[in-house]
Amino acid sequence: MIRITRQTDYGIVLLTHMAGRLERQYNAPELAGEVHLPLPTVSKILKLLTREGILASHRGIKGGYTLAREAEEISMAEIVAALEGPVAITECIDETSGCTYEPICRVRSNWQRINTALQSALAGISLAEMTHPFDRLVTLGSRPATPMPQPGPEMPPPQH
Repeated sequence: MIRITRQTDYGIVLLTHMAGRLERQYNAPELAGEVHLPLPTVSKILKLLTREGILASHRGIKGGYTLAREAEEISMAEIVAALEGPVAITECIDETSGCTYEPICRVRSNWQRINTALQSALAGISLAEMTHPFDRLVTLGSRPATPMPQPGPEMPPPQH
Protein backbone atom coordinates (compact mmCIF):
# COMPACT_ATOMS: atom_id res chain seq x y z
CA MET A 1 0.00 0.00 0.00
CA ILE A 2 1.23 3.46 -0.88
CA ARG A 3 0.64 5.82 1.98
CA ILE A 4 2.06 8.99 3.48
CA THR A 5 3.35 8.78 7.02
CA ARG A 6 1.36 9.93 10.01
CA GLN A 7 3.87 12.76 10.43
CA THR A 8 3.04 14.07 6.95
CA ASP A 9 -0.69 13.66 7.52
CA TYR A 10 -0.39 15.63 10.76
CA GLY A 11 1.80 18.23 9.04
CA ILE A 12 -0.92 18.82 6.47
CA VAL A 13 -3.51 19.09 9.25
CA LEU A 14 -1.35 21.71 11.00
CA LEU A 15 -0.70 23.68 7.82
CA THR A 16 -4.35 23.72 6.72
CA HIS A 17 -5.32 24.93 10.20
CA MET A 18 -2.76 27.73 9.97
CA ALA A 19 -3.73 28.60 6.38
CA GLY A 20 -7.32 29.08 7.47
CA ARG A 21 -6.27 31.74 9.99
CA LEU A 22 -3.50 33.75 8.36
CA GLU A 23 -3.84 36.69 10.75
CA ARG A 24 -2.36 34.64 13.62
CA GLN A 25 1.02 33.45 14.71
CA TYR A 26 0.99 30.09 16.44
CA ASN A 27 3.26 28.68 19.08
CA ALA A 28 3.57 24.91 19.32
CA PRO A 29 1.46 24.42 22.50
CA GLU A 30 -1.45 26.52 21.13
CA LEU A 31 -1.41 24.73 17.82
CA ALA A 32 -1.19 21.30 19.45
CA GLY A 33 -4.20 22.12 21.60
CA GLU A 34 -6.28 23.49 18.75
CA VAL A 35 -5.76 20.52 16.45
CA HIS A 36 -5.66 17.94 19.25
CA LEU A 37 -2.23 16.50 18.46
CA PRO A 38 0.62 15.68 20.87
CA LEU A 39 2.94 18.62 21.55
CA PRO A 40 6.20 16.71 20.83
CA THR A 41 4.87 15.69 17.42
CA VAL A 42 3.69 19.22 16.61
CA SER A 43 7.04 20.71 17.71
CA LYS A 44 8.98 18.28 15.52
CA ILE A 45 6.80 18.96 12.47
CA LEU A 46 6.97 22.74 12.93
CA LYS A 47 10.79 22.59 13.06
CA LEU A 48 10.95 20.46 9.90
CA LEU A 49 8.59 22.76 8.01
CA THR A 50 10.57 25.81 9.14
CA ARG A 51 13.86 24.24 8.05
CA GLU A 52 12.36 23.54 4.62
CA GLY A 53 11.08 27.11 4.20
CA ILE A 54 7.36 26.37 4.39
CA LEU A 55 6.95 28.05 7.77
CA ALA A 56 8.64 31.14 9.18
CA SER A 57 9.65 31.19 12.83
CA HIS A 58 9.30 34.43 14.78
CA ARG A 59 11.23 34.69 18.03
CA GLY A 60 10.28 36.63 21.13
CA ILE A 61 7.56 36.70 23.73
CA LYS A 62 4.85 37.08 21.09
CA GLY A 63 6.66 34.90 18.59
CA GLY A 64 5.48 31.77 16.89
CA TYR A 65 5.07 30.29 13.46
CA THR A 66 3.41 31.57 10.30
CA LEU A 67 3.33 30.41 6.70
CA ALA A 68 6.47 31.59 4.92
CA ARG A 69 4.46 32.29 1.74
CA GLU A 70 0.85 32.59 0.69
CA ALA A 71 -1.06 29.30 0.97
CA GLU A 72 -1.74 29.44 -2.79
CA GLU A 73 2.03 29.32 -3.41
CA ILE A 74 2.69 26.20 -1.31
CA SER A 75 2.02 22.91 -3.12
CA MET A 76 1.24 19.55 -1.64
CA ALA A 77 4.31 18.22 -3.46
CA GLU A 78 6.48 20.68 -1.53
CA ILE A 79 4.89 19.72 1.79
CA VAL A 80 5.21 15.98 1.17
CA ALA A 81 8.84 16.38 0.05
CA ALA A 82 9.61 18.47 3.16
CA LEU A 83 8.24 15.81 5.52
CA GLU A 84 8.89 12.59 3.59
CA GLY A 85 11.70 13.38 1.19
CA PRO A 86 11.38 13.34 -2.60
CA VAL A 87 8.38 11.51 -4.05
CA ALA A 88 9.71 8.19 -5.36
CA ILE A 89 7.18 5.41 -5.73
CA THR A 90 9.94 2.79 -6.21
CA GLU A 91 13.67 2.79 -5.49
CA CYS A 92 14.57 2.84 -9.17
CA ILE A 93 13.09 6.32 -9.53
CA ASP A 94 16.13 7.60 -7.66
CA GLU A 95 19.12 7.82 -10.00
CA THR A 96 21.42 6.58 -7.23
CA SER A 97 19.37 3.50 -6.34
CA GLY A 98 22.07 1.04 -7.33
CA CYS A 99 19.47 -1.50 -8.46
CA THR A 100 21.21 -4.41 -10.14
CA TYR A 101 18.16 -5.13 -12.31
CA GLU A 102 17.96 -1.64 -13.76
CA PRO A 103 19.71 -2.49 -17.08
CA ILE A 104 17.21 -5.27 -17.82
CA CYS A 105 14.11 -3.93 -16.09
CA ARG A 106 11.10 -3.78 -18.40
CA VAL A 107 8.85 -1.73 -16.08
CA ARG A 108 11.18 1.03 -14.86
CA SER A 109 9.97 3.55 -17.45
CA ASN A 110 6.36 2.87 -16.47
CA TRP A 111 7.17 3.38 -12.78
CA GLN A 112 8.80 6.66 -13.76
CA ARG A 113 5.63 7.62 -15.65
CA ILE A 114 3.48 6.80 -12.60
CA ASN A 115 5.84 8.72 -10.31
CA THR A 116 5.69 11.73 -12.63
CA ALA A 117 1.86 11.63 -12.61
CA LEU A 118 1.82 11.44 -8.81
CA GLN A 119 4.33 14.28 -8.50
CA SER A 120 2.32 16.35 -10.96
CA ALA A 121 -0.95 15.71 -9.09
CA LEU A 122 0.63 16.78 -5.79
CA ALA A 123 2.20 19.84 -7.40
CA GLY A 124 -1.17 20.84 -8.82
CA ILE A 125 -2.88 21.11 -5.43
CA SER A 126 -2.09 24.07 -3.21
CA LEU A 127 -2.29 24.33 0.55
CA ALA A 128 -5.07 26.90 0.03
CA GLU A 129 -7.12 24.27 -1.82
CA MET A 130 -6.66 21.83 1.06
CA THR A 131 -8.39 24.18 3.48
CA HIS A 132 -11.86 23.38 2.16
CA PRO A 133 -13.64 20.21 0.97
CA PHE A 134 -13.41 19.17 -2.66
CA ASP A 135 -16.24 17.29 -4.30
CA ARG A 136 -14.39 15.12 -6.81
CA LEU A 137 -11.28 13.00 -7.03
CA VAL A 138 -8.09 14.19 -8.70
CA THR A 139 -7.54 12.72 -12.15
CA LEU A 140 -4.29 10.85 -12.78
CA GLY A 141 -3.57 9.86 -16.36
CA SER A 142 -6.47 9.84 -18.80
CA ARG A 143 -9.26 8.40 -16.62
CA PRO A 144 -12.14 10.77 -15.87
CA ALA A 145 -12.59 11.90 -12.28
CA THR A 146 -15.41 10.29 -10.33
CA PRO A 147 -17.50 12.12 -7.75
CA MET A 148 -16.45 11.56 -4.16
CA PRO A 149 -19.19 10.21 -1.91
CA GLN A 150 -20.37 12.86 0.51
CA PRO A 151 -20.52 12.00 4.24
CA GLY A 152 -24.04 11.25 5.37
CA PRO A 153 -25.78 9.22 8.05
CA GLU A 154 -24.47 5.99 6.53
CA MET A 155 -20.92 7.36 5.99
CA PRO A 156 -19.30 9.36 8.80
CA PRO A 157 -16.70 12.03 7.88
CA PRO A 158 -13.02 11.01 8.14
CA GLN A 159 -11.37 11.68 11.49
CA HIS A 160 -7.86 13.05 12.08
